[in-house]
Amino acid sequence: MGHLDHATFGWLTPALSYAMACVGAALGLRCTVRALDATGRSRRNWLLTAASAIGTGIWTMHFVAMLGFGVTGSDIRYDVPLTILSLVVAMAVVGVGVFAVGYGRDRVRSLLIGGLTTGVGVASMHYLGMAALRLHGEVSFDPLLVGLSVLIAVVAATAALWAALNIHSPAAVAVASLVMGAAVSSMHYTGMFAVRVDVVPSSATLPGATVMQFIFPLAVGLGSYLFITSAFVALSPTARERAAYASAGRLTEPDERAVDVAPPGFHTARTARTPLN
Repeated sequence: MGHLDHATFGWLTPALSYAMACVGAALGLRCTVRALDATGRSRRNWLLTAASAIGTGIWTMHFVAMLGFGVTGSDIRYDVPLTILSLVVAMAVVGVGVFAVGYGRDRVRSLLIGGLTTGVGVASMHYLGMAALRLHGEVSFDPLLVGLSVLIAVVAATAALWAALNIHSPAAVAVASLVMGAAVSSMHYTGMFAVRVDVVPSSATLPGATVMQFIFPLAVGLGSYLFITSAFVALSPTARERAAYASAGRLTEPDERAVDVAPPGFHTARTARTPLN
């Protein structure tokens, strides 16, 4: 059995992957909060952004963590189509979850359906990403740890959607995203500890792309998308803030008109004065 190293670069990849998970969760929660305050096309667009943010954040977290994964006695390559499919699955299934919450009338049922769907989708993304792994040997999994990782994913997804429904202040969303990031990271590393590799030494060239040829550039690109979108969401006012601004504007208008329509005697008294000789 080959020796597995989950942190070949030390704490760099676990810390960076955790940061990606937190950013994706925070952005997704904020977008979902915006969606619940919106209607029509605006709600749909916010939910789509939330799904892409959470899905991208989870996928980026997974493959940034995989940058630090190594197997003694074998090189590692990744099947490109399967890797891209894992990203599509992550965004699509998370989308089902957030749309269930965004449009569901029964919040409890929507939360349970959305949490279950999203959690299974997160786990599917993880194990599709692992299926894309190419190395000299056979990969197997501990069924108990696999089940535990799926359970963690479902609980984490349900908690995140509950937070989106019940938490609105930016500070509370920040705390919730830290918890969600920890839960997603825990799911990932639980799934990784379930991995067993029986190395079969070989000099044959492995098919697929190296982590630096494919995964790293894509992860950097998606990470940049997360940060740019986060900045846009942070700078754009919420529906409540726009309503507050509009209300403040209406409150100041009568004061401005009051100066223009002051009693005639007031103007007369001021303009009728002439210097005394």
